[in-house]
Amino acid sequence: MMALKSMRASATAPAARSSRSRCVLVRATAEAETVSKNLEIMRRFSEQYAKRSGTYFCVDKSVTAVVIQGLAEHKDTLGAALCPCRHYDDKEAEAAQGYWNCPCVPMRERKECHCMLFLTEDNDFAGKDQTISMDELKSGIAGMH
Repeated sequence: MMALKSMRASATAPAARSSRSRCVLVRATAEAETVSKNLEIMRRFSEQYAKRSGTYFCVDKSVTAVVIQGLAEHKDTLGAALCPCRHYDDKEAEAAQGYWNCPCVPMRERKECHCMLFLTEDNDFAGKDQTISMDELKSGIAGMH
């Protein structure tokens, strides 16, 4: 009788683990799709804002990519594109206040972008592009994961 119970337990354990693994995989896939969606949203937003504001991305596109990724992650976790280049004691409170939500108040008022995402043409680090492809973005953040 004891051997039979042991066999039943070991026979069902892989199925339970398999079910849990599928659940984790589905959750991870859904989270990756959300992050990817927000990455695309922030990429398009950044391009549109650069064109509208007459600013340019950094000559080093990996800087642009990292900032866009940070905005996407904050959009995913906080619901707002909070500036990723600053330290916050309470990110949720800062996002709710809106001052540092991209484009932040210093950017909107004086075209001063601490993150170097939106640079005026006279900035030494400004490139000539107002666009970044998803391939460039992914390449720029590839070493971060």
